[in-house]
Amino acid sequence: MKRILIFSLAYYPHVGGAEVALKEITDRIRDVEFHLVTLNFGNDTKEEQMGNIHVHRIGGSASYLSKILFVPRAARAAGRLHRAKSFDAFWAMMSYMLYPVVLLRWCGIRVLYLLTLQEGDPFDHTFNRWFIQPFKPLLRSGFKNASAVQAISTYLADWARLMRYQGQPLIIPNGVDVARFARKVTPRREVSPYGTTLVTTSRLVHKNAIDDLIRALAQPAGLPETVRLRVYGEGPEGATLKRLAEGLGVAERVEWKGYVDHAALPQALGECDIFIRASRSEGMGNSFIEAMAAGLPVIATQEGGIADFLYDAKRNPEKETTGWAVDPNSPDQIAAAVRDIIAHPDQVARVTATAKKMVEEKYEWDDIAKQMSRIFDTIGGKI
Repeated sequence: MKRILIFSLAYYPHVGGAEVALKEITDRIRDVEFHLVTLNFGNDTKEEQMGNIHVHRIGGSASYLSKILFVPRAARAAGRLHRAKSFDAFWAMMSYMLYPVVLLRWCGIRVLYLLTLQEGDPFDHTFNRWFIQPFKPLLRSGFKNASAVQAISTYLADWARLMRYQGQPLIIPNGVDVARFARKVTPRREVSPYGTTLVTTSRLVHKNAIDDLIRALAQPAGLPETVRLRVYGEGPEGATLKRLAEGLGVAERVEWKGYVDHAALPQALGECDIFIRASRSEGMGNSFIEAMAAGLPVIATQEGGIADFLYDAKRNPEKETTGWAVDPNSPDQIAAAVRDIIAHPDQVARVTATAKKMVEEKYEWDDIAKQMSRIFDTIGGKI
C-alpha cells in the first residue's frame, strides 16, 4: 500500500476549506495510507486516527511564534516518520508547507511531492510582504521541484506559473457532499420581504467583507427591516464588526451565531434564504458551492477563484446564470441584489436550479477524490 505524508498547518477540529478538502478526499481513497503532520494548537492528543489519516500533532499553541517554529519541527518530525514508514510521496497543503519539504530536501530526504494551492489571500499578501522576501527563494525552489501542482481554481493555477513552476498546474477544485447539503426550497415562500434571512459562513476577517454586508442593511435606498443578517463564524474582527452594526443602527438585525461545526452547516443554511459573501479575495471558497448545493441564491464578488463558478446574467451573458455578482466594497450593489432576489422568485428558482446542477456535475467530492487519486498514482518514490 502506498504511504503519503501530508503537511498542513491546521487540521480538525480547526476547520477551513483546506482541512475539509483533506478529510473528504482522504476518506474516499482507501488504497493509500495517509499520515499528517500538523500544529498542535494546544490539543492534548498528540497522535490519533481521524478517518483515513493518522494525525501527528506537534508544537504548541496557535501563536505566530508556534507557526514559525512549526516549519523546522515539522521537518524534524517528518524525517523521523519517514525513517519508520518510508513514504512514497509528500503532500504540501498550501505554499507555506513547502518550507519543511525544502528543509527535508536539504537534509537529503528527496521524496517526490505534490503541492496543493488553497490560499484565500491575494498573491502579494502571500508572497510579497517584506518579511517573506528573504525566504522567497526557498518558496520558488519548492515550486520548481514539485512533482505536481494542483490548484483549486484557475486564479491559483496562475500563481504556480508566477512562482516559476515548470509544469502544467492541474486545476481540481474543492467539492461538496451534494446529498448532505441538498434541501427542498420554495423560493416564493422563503425569499420574501416579510422575513428574509441573509446568511454568511465566514471567518471574521477583512478579506471576507462582513462589514459590507452590515453596510448593505443600512443603505439609504434601504432593505426592509424584516431583512436580517445571520453570521456564522469567528475571527479577529468580531468586536469591530459588532460596533459597526451598532453605529449604523442595524445591530438588532444582525445575529452573531459564532462557530458552527461543518457537520451542522446544512441545517444552518437550510434555515436561511440568501447566501452572501462579498469577498475581497478568494482562492475558491467552499462556502459558495455548499450554499448552491443547499439551493440558496448566492450573492458574491467574482474575485479570484469565485469567477470559475459564479456567473451573473449581465456580466456573463455567455454562461448559464448561477448567482448574483457584485463589485468588491459595494454595499449598494449587495442591497440591490437582495432586492432583485426578493422581487423575482421565478428567476431565483431558475438560477438556483442551474447552480445546483452545476455543483452536482462538477463539484461532487466523489469525483474530486478520483481526480486526486490519479495524481497520487503518478507520483511516489525517492528521486
